[in-house]
Amino acid sequence: MAFLELADLRVKYGNIEVIHGINVRVEEGDIIAILGANGAGKSTTLLTISGLVKPSGGSISFRDAPIHRFPAHTIVKLGIAQVPEGRRVFGTLTVRENLNLGSFVSKDKQAISKTLAWIYELFPILSERREQLAGTLSGGEQQMLAIGRALMSRPKILLLDEPSLGLAPLLVMTILQTLREINRSGVTIVLVEQNARAALKLAHRGYVLELGNVVIEDDSAALIANAEVQAAYLGGGIA
Repeated sequence: MAFLELADLRVKYGNIEVIHGINVRVEEGDIIAILGANGAGKSTTLLTISGLVKPSGGSISFRDAPIHRFPAHTIVKLGIAQVPEGRRVFGTLTVRENLNLGSFVSKDKQAISKTLAWIYELFPILSERREQLAGTLSGGEQQMLAIGRALMSRPKILLLDEPSLGLAPLLVMTILQTLREINRSGVTIVLVEQNARAALKLAHRGYVLELGNVVIEDDSAALIANAEVQAAYLGGGIA
């Protein structure tokens, strides 16, 4: 069994099926990129892994546990955390209060303190602004906070939905470099990202979704070299 496996996964919204029996394997230590146009089913796939959307068929296994049957809070406790699209920080709470919310699965104060110190090391600006209201942060700082909040649960798998959305290119590079560092610390990453070139340069493997189906899967280098992927997602050429 893979570390995380989606087998013949199907998802419906009402009577409309939006994910049509996809198969995805994630090995421990991987960075996996999920690519596709708007409406391809990328975000729905992450939400279903997180337990926020229930599948209509198929299964999701994490370390052999059938997590598609579990509620979202149990999935977090097992070690899967999501950074949602649009950041969704609590604007009327401080940076520190937002981070504290991410640690709800742990009662070990020493471990929480250690994790918080690690997050401040990853994102020094969050340490500088720990008493600042999250709603007053820049978009990039809010994205760092959203990632930090998810890391407070010490996940084994981190799911990220469009972390570069709306950010300046230089800041996107900083965020992606930090994700590589997080991965090197032992966190497996599943990344949904419109910036296909940046995602594939970061990831080990990738899946391309079209209208709820996996149409291409391969390692990142092969996807970057794939003429179809180049034409559809990489502007027709290789950087």
